[in-house]
Amino acid sequence: VQLQASGGGLVQAGGSLRLSCAASGRAFSRYDMAWFRQAPGQEREFVAHISWSGVSTNYEDSVKGRFTISRDNAKKMVYLQMNSLKPEDTGVYYCAADEDGLGYIRRDYEYDYWGQGTLVTVSS
Repeated sequence: VQLQASGGGLVQAGGSLRLSCAASGRAFSRYDMAWFRQAPGQEREFVAHISWSGVSTNYEDSVKGRFTISRDNAKKMVYLQMNSLKPEDTGVYYCAADEDGLGYIRRDYEYDYWGQGTLVTVSS
């Protein structure tokens, strides 16, 4: 599986962005997917997870109620709608795929495939 993240940019606090992750490979619909982010000088952290079916979603506490993860298996796409953005949301956002069916996991090393990252900058 190859993943390509896009949609990042510069936005003012309170604004919105929609990130997209395009996947290749026939098995995409069987993979759980997630978004992670890495702020400057910080470790990569979990943001959101979605099950292979799209029925189950999970979020890091600081983004609950503001971010929404979704997927379209027919299009092999995963999305992260980010609303009410804050300066602390700034970072490089990565999409990731889990092919092992581990369910809801937050540990980045459990994911098997990664996109190249897209930069989100939120100004105050």
